[in-house]
Amino acid sequence: MSDRIDAAGAVLWRPDPDDRTGRTLQIALVHRPRYDDWSLPKGKLEPGEGTRAAAVREVAEETGFRVALGRHLGQVRYPVTRPRRATKHVDYFAALALAGRFAPNEEVDALRWYPLVEAVRHLSYPHDERMVAAFADLPAELTALLLVRHAKAGSRAGWDGPDSRRPLSATGRRQLPPLTALAGLYAPDRVHAAPLVRCVDTVAGIADQAGVSVLTEPLLSEKGYAGAEETAVARFLEIAAGGGCPVVCSQGGVIPDLLSRVAGSAGSAPVPELLPMRRPESKKASVWVLFFTAGGDPALVAAEYVQQP
Repeated sequence: MSDRIDAAGAVLWRPDPDDRTGRTLQIALVHRPRYDDWSLPKGKLEPGEGTRAAAVREVAEETGFRVALGRHLGQVRYPVTRPRRATKHVDYFAALALAGRFAPNEEVDALRWYPLVEAVRHLSYPHDERMVAAFADLPAELTALLLVRHAKAGSRAGWDGPDSRRPLSATGRRQLPPLTALAGLYAPDRVHAAPLVRCVDTVAGIADQAGVSVLTEPLLSEKGYAGAEETAVARFLEIAAGGGCPVVCSQGGVIPDLLSRVAGSAGSAPVPELLPMRRPESKKASVWVLFFTAGGDPALVAAEYVQQP
């Protein structure tokens, strides 16, 4: 049995800078002199690193661009012989180029931007072509909304104040750095939370990183949601309709029902990660990355559940 090598990469894209209408886009291909090939930027995971973080890091190292991570496009597997005989597993994501400049390096000596159809003709490998096809299945410009369940809080029995003031536990505080790092991969620009200390504190670091304040959402607390589900869903979709990359922190008594209602709303695609579940997962400090169509009435078209180790 061959060894396994885990890697991650991205379909790096941007609006065509020469198209004033903003309707066309380009994707980046990199040339690796060691193999004399044209491929999507990718690389091996570092020890303890997740696929999403690796994809963002590898794109930056190979292309010089800072990105906003997008949806997961799929995983490809193929045999390699260098540096050893193994099977390589590569997870690919969409990634919007935000800023940067390419500079030749040891691994990549050239980068070229191509329109989508033309890029496929220049790729050296069929598995890269499949990832570009997966990227083209949905619009490039989607709103990524991060729905977060608050980190672990202290026990109710050990707290004698109002429940809304119950703070995070020591374990909950340890959950915050990886959660903040994960959210940062998507370049969030707005942060919302149910008006409970444990919810606000869970996303405070994300808000600080983005340079914004946490906006409280009473309807997205368990107390506010009960009996006002339709109004709460409408508020949630209003946040999604604002575009960009919002973060919303809520509670375990809200998130599963909210997800089911949003997934079943008009215009939303049947999302396999949601609809077969009678009660969608929602562990403490976990994140649902929800992708909505941009502009107008947002429709949910993809969803990914990320649980912290």
